Amino acid sequence: MLLEYAIVAGVLFGIFYAYLAIGLNLTFGALRIVNLAHGDLVMLGSYLAFELYYAWHWSPLLAIVVAIIPAILVGGAVYLGVAPRLARASDPEMMSLVLFFGVSQIIEALATFGFGSNQRSISSSAFGKHPLAFLGQSYPVMWAVVAATSVPVLLILFAYLSRTKLGRATRAVMASPDEAAAVGINVRRISALTFGIGVALAVGAGSLAIFMLGGVTPTEGVSITVVSFAVIVIGGLGNTLGTVVGGLVFGLASQLTLTFEPNWAALVPYVLLLAVVLIRPSGILSRTSRLA
Repeated sequence: MLLEYAIVAGVLFGIFYAYLAIGLNLTFGALRIVNLAHGDLVMLGSYLAFELYYAWHWSPLLAIVVAIIPAILVGGAVYLGVAPRLARASDPEMMSLVLFFGVSQIIEALATFGFGSNQRSISSSAFGKHPLAFLGQSYPVMWAVVAATSVPVLLILFAYLSRTKLGRATRAVMASPDEAAAVGINVRRISALTFGIGVALAVGAGSLAIFMLGGVTPTEGVSITVVSFAVIVIGGLGNTLGTVVGGLVFGLASQLTLTFEPNWAALVPYVLLLAVVLIRPSGILSRTSRLA
């Protein structure tokens, strides 16, 4: 019975982890940089969901919709503002890490100033008071709601990448920016749009993270970035489909360990990460097996 519970919980959390990390992987795939402010953007999304729920009495899930256009515009503008300067640097990738580390610290400081340092949370009753019964076990209904919300978002993103002109251009840039430019794709514009979408995905994931992570504080951004990075490394850097695989593996490992060996729960997923890096450095799904 415990095994069944851990597996179902692991799948539900794994789907959430995939949504949590996919914006980071999309950004890395197109821009070849790791956005160290990713977790802080998720944190801002959690605060947005909190404010919508308690100030406006709106569903926290509406934060996903509310954030889309502003996040894409702000993210695109930030990229267009910093990309030319990064391109002129002697080591653009290292400079981008330094830049986004600074952005992360600024966001954390502003969030602490604006929201205080105390943890804030939304009651699980926002999605109903009755637990979900499945295979003879009871699960918090918010877990099911979060998974049911994450799946359509992931499917929409995959449909965008595979079925639309902009999505196919994005995949071309992810595969080879030079070749994409050679066939007439505006790499700078596509990169800006992709970064904006990555920001929107991160902020949207925050509306779910406030439930799955037990609340939100201004300092949680670093830990969220670490988890997201672990997920994308396990699945495959630059591989959006691999993010789903990485999320499920990370979620199952976390929940199985939490159920049977709780003292090791914080360690085992990262031991798994190291094992994947040592055995298959490109991740479970390599870049060549990326969503087609």
